[in-house]
Amino acid sequence: MSQISVLGETIAAIATAVILQQGSVGIVRLSGSESLVIASTLFHAPGRQVWESHRILYGYIRHPETKQLVDEALLLIMKAPRSYTREDVVEFHCHGGIIAVQQVLQLCLEQGARLAQPGEFTLRAFLNGRLDLTQAESIADLVGSRSTAAAQTALAGLQGKLAVPIRQLRATCLDILAEIEARIDFEEDLPPLDEAEIIAQINQVLVQISKILKTAEQGELLRTGLKVAIVGRPNVGKSSLLNAWSQSDRAIVTELPGTTRDLVESQLVVGGVPVQVLDTAGIRDTLDQVEKIGVKRSLTAAQTADLVLLVIEATTGWSAADQEIYQQVQHRPLILVINKTDLAPVEKVSYPESIKGVVATAAAHHQGIDALEKVILEEVHSGNLEAADLDVAINRRQAGALIRAKTSLEQVQETIAGQLPWDFWTIDLRGAIQALGEITGEEVTESVLERIFSRFCIGK
Repeated sequence: MSQISVLGETIAAIATAVILQQGSVGIVRLSGSESLVIASTLFHAPGRQVWESHRILYGYIRHPETKQLVDEALLLIMKAPRSYTREDVVEFHCHGGIIAVQQVLQLCLEQGARLAQPGEFTLRAFLNGRLDLTQAESIADLVGSRSTAAAQTALAGLQGKLAVPIRQLRATCLDILAEIEARIDFEEDLPPLDEAEIIAQINQVLVQISKILKTAEQGELLRTGLKVAIVGRPNVGKSSLLNAWSQSDRAIVTELPGTTRDLVESQLVVGGVPVQVLDTAGIRDTLDQVEKIGVKRSLTAAQTADLVLLVIEATTGWSAADQEIYQQVQHRPLILVINKTDLAPVEKVSYPESIKGVVATAAAHHQGIDALEKVILEEVHSGNLEAADLDVAINRRQAGALIRAKTSLEQVQETIAGQLPWDFWTIDLRGAIQALGEITGEEVTESVLERIFSRFCIGK
């Protein structure tokens, strides 16, 4: 982290995905004091184009010594402080693919730039005061968004909708601390401390912290998505359900039991929530060694899934084999899917009363999918898998800091109730203030920064 924190040192990286024969444009980004010098060395802008900030120049990138043409490109100049990092920033907009951008990056490095580390551009934006830590983390969330809802939540964080209430809570704690410390130093010169008011303020801060903490699980679900495992006996229609749901032929469907031998995955979005659907091998006793491995993987997937879809047949109803599977997965949030209702009435199918979520489908005819998604969303909003519409949502790091702040303030309450001296009040108040400051970056260690920005992609 000591290397990544050297402000002014010029860094460079490819800022777009590099994929063979894909992507029409590739961007090489530089930030630092030598960015413009390097750009002027490598880029030739024909005619009388003006090199000024926030202007796009057209021209050619050439090797500074051999003058060999590397690419025809555009150059974007953004002088400090009107840039993403608040340093001088330039971007070479090259042709896409692999070769051109890598050649340009290599030329930048040869001219004295250093290869940027993951997240270093955003780290500099934070260190230079352009972003606070919640906004920086929101940028990573926005880049990695897997649904519209997740993107909107990330944008809210980027706009400061999390930082503002956190700063207000911290400011309240600082005011309380100032009141107490003033009485410690100048008790005789000030009116008596209003303990009732102090208690009321701490209670209000705790209420707000608890409210924000409730968004942690919701935010995690929006960021990582919902893992759904489709389980059941062989040939009950699990693969047909996956194909109908994903509107593709991801899984092989035959009348032969045991066709699916391994996990088949599909990525969907249901009501704004990203969903990873796993079609598993039919669970049964078998002598086939390959199928045994598939059955074992099926049970593992079911036992680690956020939600299990247990599929049974309307034609055969609830069987002893279904009961055995149910006993192995009933500890997970579960929806019963009664499939093949085009062949038999669903009303005659009995099942354990403990199962509350039930959907009737005829997957082979693409029937019942809308009802299935509706029940899944009801399960999501029920509390076990809560992902309601959010304005902002905290991540695990922020939740950990809020929990520490909450614990410290609760300790202050106990200290006040125990009628201990004011000095004891200030100890835990400072702990709460520090924890809240860690969320926005007003109080943060180098190791925390390294942990946060190491998860970014290079070039961001």
